[in-house]
Amino acid sequence: MTRRAVVSGGGTGIGRAVARRLAADGDAVIIVGRREGVLRAAADDINKALGEERVTIAVGDLEVPEQVRALGARIAAGGAVDVLVNNAGGNPVQQPDGLAALADAYTDTFRLNVLTAVLLTEALIPHFTAPGGRIVSVSSIAALRGAGPYGAAKAALHGWSMGLAQQLAPQGITVNLVAPGFVPATEFWAERLTPELEADRVSQIPLGRPGTPDEIAAGIAHLASPEAGWTTGQILQINGGTLLGRG
Repeated sequence: MTRRAVVSGGGTGIGRAVARRLAADGDAVIIVGRREGVLRAAADDINKALGEERVTIAVGDLEVPEQVRALGARIAAGGAVDVLVNNAGGNPVQQPDGLAALADAYTDTFRLNVLTAVLLTEALIPHFTAPGGRIVSVSSIAALRGAGPYGAAKAALHGWSMGLAQQLAPQGITVNLVAPGFVPATEFWAERLTPELEADRVSQIPLGRPGTPDEIAAGIAHLASPEAGWTTGQILQINGGTLLGRG
């Protein structure tokens, strides 16, 4: 039976790579985001490459509860949800100046990285396949060693996911996270990556190169697979050895 997978932020970067990987593996994938044109272009490209219509789009602002409620209802109308990949997020403000700007930076970053995942997940939980459902959220190495609004927001995503893993385990639904390291081929780095910054980041990676969206997608695909049924409440680091995994 074909699984149904939902990928937020699925129009670009890691989200697009995840959608492409899951669709190539045979899933019916719904990519979610605010920009219809970006989503449609991604879906068209993936479907053309596969020669099948496996990717569809659903447009909505995941920071707005009413839009998420409507989005969840539209998705659920098509059947049960087997996989949810919470990939929407970002780092919108750099070096805020003053307390008011600092407050806005923390609030905006929390909404973009945490609220988007929480609202979409809660809207879809009643429609998940149980047992067998898979929830994977995209975090960051910043949650484990970073600072500022972005690191704090991604760390909050970890705490929420751990609690959700315990909550949903009796239903046979797993909840995990992937924490990527330096992956420059994403919108996250658009307009902020300089050659000097890239060289500095690569110098910290024992494997000597940046990661790619497809490599992150491979880790997510495993956690989303039927074979990962005994893995829950875990953080999979994919960072070329930049930060070693010690319990």
